[in-house]
Amino acid sequence: MPRAGTARATNTERPPPRDPGFAQELFTGLPARYDLLAEVLSFGQNGRWRRAMVDRIVPAAPPRILDVATGTAGVALQIARRTPGQVVGLDLTEAMLRRGQENVRRDGAENRIRLVAGSADRLPFPDATFDALTFTYLLRYVADPAATLRELARVVKPGAPMASLEFHVPPQPFWRFWWWLYTRTLLPAAGRLGGRSWFDVGRFLGPNISEHYRRYPLSWTVDAWREAGFVDVGVRIMSLGGGLVMWGRKGG
Repeated sequence: MPRAGTARATNTERPPPRDPGFAQELFTGLPARYDLLAEVLSFGQNGRWRRAMVDRIVPAAPPRILDVATGTAGVALQIARRTPGQVVGLDLTEAMLRRGQENVRRDGAENRIRLVAGSADRLPFPDATFDALTFTYLLRYVADPAATLRELARVVKPGAPMASLEFHVPPQPFWRFWWWLYTRTLLPAAGRLGGRSWFDVGRFLGPNISEHYRRYPLSWTVDAWREAGFVDVGVRIMSLGGGLVMWGRKGG
């Protein structure tokens, strides 16, 4: 049996599936201050991580891009500013999309960005629709990360780049200790100042990240991208290990 750190995406000994509606419930109360929350949760690094992710698709100048887990459309807006293409942003949570639509209107990008409701594991698009794809803070909330990656691969064309952003656990013990202290104590405490929804997310996030990487180590995730059909898969661990940017391109 493969070791946990090298398990392949086809490993049949999976942990119990997650409830796909959990993320929708968790984030319904957050849209008004979601962008600020993302900066707080990432210790001010979220904007830098987003740019590093979008950097991976910009050189392709893709004419049509899908941004999955678009939230309040922050990544979709950045893509629209940095590429010539049309952007479709998809998210499970209607409240987030309403806030995203306000942000799109405020930016004057209605003719470049279309926001739609949908689930990452059942995308409402035909095969090979998009020339690039991004997704942000997604795989910790889906029932089957490997199946979700295959579904993402389905809707992009051969050769299309894909990039993702996720929280990570610092690999060095010194920084991992401070990360653990921050996520288990300071985040919940800060959340109390923002209301019940903020407190729930602040209390949930650290244990959720730790559990995700116990189930699905980074080596497993790289294998899952490759088995989904992506080649030239790359990884960049950022901010002492608190952030993770991945990228690859759909094989021919």
